[in-house]
Amino acid sequence: MAKAEGAKPGIKIIAENRRARAEFFIEETYEAGLVLTGTEVKSLREGRANLKEAFGEVREGEAWLVDCHISPYAQGNIFNHDPTRPRKLLLHKEEIKRLLGRTQEKGFTLVPLKMYFSKGKAKVEMGLGKGKKLHDRREELKARAAGREVERALRERNKG
Repeated sequence: MAKAEGAKPGIKIIAENRRARAEFFIEETYEAGLVLTGTEVKSLREGRANLKEAFGEVREGEAWLVDCHISPYAQGNIFNHDPTRPRKLLLHKEEIKRLLGRTQEKGFTLVPLKMYFSKGKAKVEMGLGKGKKLHDRREELKARAAGREVERALRERNKG
């Protein structure tokens, strides 16, 4: 998979959830490690992960990544993994306590933004987000279009 522009050295992006920033206001981001089996790591190295339906939750003092689809490894045998099993997130206790309090507030949810390898370890960037309403998305699109118009006008003015 090609490296993303602006990516830090030593980081290989596996999967991104581009819809997350369009559907949620992201308040805070957290970097969490993942507890994986061997075939899951091999499948991730091939870039076979999907974060579209995934979300995070805190239960019994632990953080979990739920509904993240990691395809079974092609050369795996009877030891292959379940593609959508819940995976434990590795976070500090203070972060888990903060997330537990914030996710219990009305409207906040834990959304995976991207999955990547950092120094050989699988990591996931989780965002604490609040869902956007339809009118919020429309306003964002209008603002983006207005910004493009301004940029275009400035280029035209500087050209002539």
